[in-house]
Amino acid sequence: MNGTNAQFFIPGLSTDSRILHVTDTHLFLDDERGKDFVQYSARMAAAYHQTAHYMTGKPTGPMESLEAALRFAREKKVDAVALTGDILSFPSEAAADWLLERLEKLKADGIPYFFTSGNHDWHYEGWPGSDAAKREEWIPKRLGKLYPENADPLAYSVCVKGVRHLFIDDSIYEILPAQLDFLQKELAFGDPSVVWMHIPPYAPGRGVGFGCGHPAWGAGSDRNWEIERRERWREGGHTQTSFDFYRLLCESPNLLGTFCGHVHSTSLDIVNGKPFVATEANARGAWRLAEFKPMAK
Repeated sequence: MNGTNAQFFIPGLSTDSRILHVTDTHLFLDDERGKDFVQYSARMAAAYHQTAHYMTGKPTGPMESLEAALRFAREKKVDAVALTGDILSFPSEAAADWLLERLEKLKADGIPYFFTSGNHDWHYEGWPGSDAAKREEWIPKRLGKLYPENADPLAYSVCVKGVRHLFIDDSIYEILPAQLDFLQKELAFGDPSVVWMHIPPYAPGRGVGFGCGHPAWGAGSDRNWEIERRERWREGGHTQTSFDFYRLLCESPNLLGTFCGHVHSTSLDIVNGKPFVATEANARGAWRLAEFKPMAK
């Protein structure tokens, strides 16, 4: 990695590709359609209205930062934009429409976009039910148009110039059996592959924000369930399915690495030779350019 660039040099790859990673924009827009949900959206609707740019410290904000990222995508003529969740601060129809309008213009300019959700995109604080149930309810109601046509929001793949990109929704911190099956089947193709998720995989020494496969994740380590007005994390920690998924990330020879957000900071952890990359929040003006290049002979 070099600053905000991450480069992969891949034996047998025939051509370069570049993907712009955007995560954690936290759009807070709302309108009259959201008036009946204010009791569930108020806290997050009031957040991130003005932020400090992660490099300059100057004032910025979510809408300005997202527009800047998309301008950068056009200037660099990237092959795609990957959005890994918490692009919205809550499931606002106004914010989703604002985002979709800009992404569709980008697509019309020849740059496709690929989205997977974060824990805020579908979460109305205080809405009854488990996180899994709320995700199942609000993704189709609010976010469905952000996904490729006929894609499963929980797991889908796209190939860009010889690299397989797997978008997997781990926004409830847990992995479902169908998602584990998906990862196994996709990796079995043998192509160089990248996983894009919201919540980063565990690395030794990291807190439970790096919650995918974290051995300490569970009810006892959940510090935010009351302020976020949601059910507490699972008693007893992760399921075996989640741990098996994490093991695949660490051990699969053709997995190049992972790109995630959630923690609002930039980091690189090398676990069993696999780079696990977290990108700083776009709400603070950040993004990352991931480049995939043929290994020189």
